[in-house]
Amino acid sequence: MKFVLAPDKYKGSLTGHEFCDAVESGIKRVFPDAEILKKPLADGGDGTIEVVAHYLNAHSISLEVTDPLFRKIKADYLLSDDQKTAFIEMSEASGYKVLAKDEMNCMHTTSLGTGEMILDAIEKGAKNIVLGIGGSATNDGGMGMATALGYEFLDKNGTSLEPVGKNLANVEEIRRDNVHEKLKGVKIQVACDVNNPLYGENGAAKVYGPQKGASPEEVEVLDNGLEHFAAVVQSTFGVDVQQIPGAGAAGGMGAGAVVFLNAKLTSGVDLVMQLANFDEALADADWIITGEGQLDGQTFSGKTIAGVIQSAKKKGVPIAAFCGSLNISISEMQTMGLDYAVSILNQVGNLEDAKAKSSENLELASYNFAHLLQQVKA
Repeated sequence: MKFVLAPDKYKGSLTGHEFCDAVESGIKRVFPDAEILKKPLADGGDGTIEVVAHYLNAHSISLEVTDPLFRKIKADYLLSDDQKTAFIEMSEASGYKVLAKDEMNCMHTTSLGTGEMILDAIEKGAKNIVLGIGGSATNDGGMGMATALGYEFLDKNGTSLEPVGKNLANVEEIRRDNVHEKLKGVKIQVACDVNNPLYGENGAAKVYGPQKGASPEEVEVLDNGLEHFAAVVQSTFGVDVQQIPGAGAAGGMGAGAVVFLNAKLTSGVDLVMQLANFDEALADADWIITGEGQLDGQTFSGKTIAGVIQSAKKKGVPIAAFCGSLNISISEMQTMGLDYAVSILNQVGNLEDAKAKSSENLELASYNFAHLLQQVKA
């Protein structure tokens, strides 16, 4: 039998690779000659960089960049060994994780450091860039990122503006005379799993601004600024970014990436599956086994399992999910398209005990599943 193992991580417990090892061990106890392909996945959020490194044959590049408050910090990104593909996580340079809690205020933060990482990758020869934009501390519409690549944002007096959220409302002209010449020859894909518009009730500022330190009054300033910025972008580039699903992702980086980088916004898990050559791996597979820490109603919102299910159904391969916990009804499971789903927990205890025994419990669940398949085959 052929099994394709395609999990996300169990957050705080097992990596995708550790999941695969535990499941393989359980299956091999029943089917010692089984063909097992390990394809750990991620959805563009935390931990994606480790998964991508596995598929890209990539090494880490470390460089000094500008943090959200214009201080110098070290940040890393991945560059494939042939130097043609880079994977960059916005959060490394422009994320809330590099700020203290009391420093968070997206009126004053910039995505400049993300642009500096993109610039470095381009200058090293990258022709393909995958950009993950989760965990940002910014609401600058991608102005900072664009500034690093040679765009200039001017006010009504022709003065160059600092690329931060509070200045969105002051942009009257966008100059592109000095944009890096190699940018045109680079294909950029953005891992984006939200559909928020740039501004308005569901826009970047109103939905995410409060989490990034903006007061209610500042949220209004930022939202109005994004609307104004969109108008200037449309007059300059002829693109109505408000109509682009996901334009509001990462404080407007979704819109900025499309306009300033000519990027394509794509589901994070779809991007990782492309890098993993996932669809090819499904040829002649008998089962796909996926999993994540918790399977619930949010699983179809851009999560890894949702992407795996879609690929499985296209190929007609049955799919099983082994999860830390299940919080779905039978009808929800049927709607998702899962053929088998189980919680690996097998005793009552606290969360820490459950995490400590994840590998052991997962191996047991895999053994039981394989043993059931054996009885059905017999």
